[in-house]
Amino acid sequence: MAVGWHRPTKLVIDTQAIQENVRNEVKRMPQGTELFAVVKANGYGHGAVQTAKAAIKGGATGFCVAIVDEAIELREAGITEPILILSIVDVSYIDLLLKYDLSVTVATQEWLEQAIDYLGHIETQEPLKVHIKVDTGMGRIGFITPEGAKQAVELVQTSQKFIWEGLFTHFSAADEKDASYFEKQNRRFQAVLAVLNELPKYVHVSNSAAALWHPESIGNMIRFGIGMYGLNPSGHELPEVYPLKPALSLVSRLIQVKELPPGEGIGYGHTYTTSENEWIGIVPIGYADGWLRHLQGFSVLVNGEKCEIIGRICMDQCMIRLPRKVNVGTQVTLIGNDHGENITMQMVADKLETIHYEVACMFSERLPREYK
Repeated sequence: MAVGWHRPTKLVIDTQAIQENVRNEVKRMPQGTELFAVVKANGYGHGAVQTAKAAIKGGATGFCVAIVDEAIELREAGITEPILILSIVDVSYIDLLLKYDLSVTVATQEWLEQAIDYLGHIETQEPLKVHIKVDTGMGRIGFITPEGAKQAVELVQTSQKFIWEGLFTHFSAADEKDASYFEKQNRRFQAVLAVLNELPKYVHVSNSAAALWHPESIGNMIRFGIGMYGLNPSGHELPEVYPLKPALSLVSRLIQVKELPPGEGIGYGHTYTTSENEWIGIVPIGYADGWLRHLQGFSVLVNGEKCEIIGRICMDQCMIRLPRKVNVGTQVTLIGNDHGENITMQMVADKLETIHYEVACMFSERLPREYK
């Protein structure tokens, strides 16, 4: 997809905010604990490479991604810190894992056996770095019993083809007031630790939510994701432990302003009709950019005043009702601060009846990212 450098709509990413969020978390971590910044999905829509570089300045010592290609992007951008791929990678890509010095998640005994066979048929003698994943109640990838995890660990330890670098799980409810399910998962992970005779370099259980609200969690590494971008992992559920500084703003400019008489339809299906003489502003952003049709009725900011989105949002444009005539070229703030007023990504998520994670990841490649 082409990037829209030649229109006034853009995402503005505050790298200082990312640094500050990482730095504040690093200050809270017990001595000897490391922070791996999670930059999968293009840094949650913020831009993986620039986010990673900012995270390093804040104190991150490694990174987590979801797929091989995301890891390669970081390496080719000059990132030399450890990178863990959190999803399963087909054994046919082991050559790439070794070439780019990547760590990979192991979730089944069968994968290990296939990897041993594959490694036995390639020339390199370099061992593969692996992290054993335990499913303690998320229902995604991972070993589900202590015995299964122990068997995997024993195979890794007895083979010369692996380096057992990590052991981890993922909490599904660390961002809820009711901590009972979190505690259940924690007990299950403790049961895995109890059957192992030794531990790897990294033991990690804490995502952003666990790091913020369950700092007593075991382990010596945290995977800091949504919190790094300045967003509360729980949405409205739990208060922030310390101020998280949102890093993303979404801005555009008015490309046309017109006054319409009463009775004029706006947008596809004329779902909005002017009730009096109304000033209408056209904003060059639409659902192809990730600004979805369901945001009709939401408000944006123009000169610090809320202006309602009227009519259905189009693929490339949307229409807003202005309080008065406003000059073409005036900035429109869709997410961010404007003259003391603020629209947060959480507000957008509430309107869409989803979570801010999804909102951030929906912004398409067509939106340029500007870093400051």
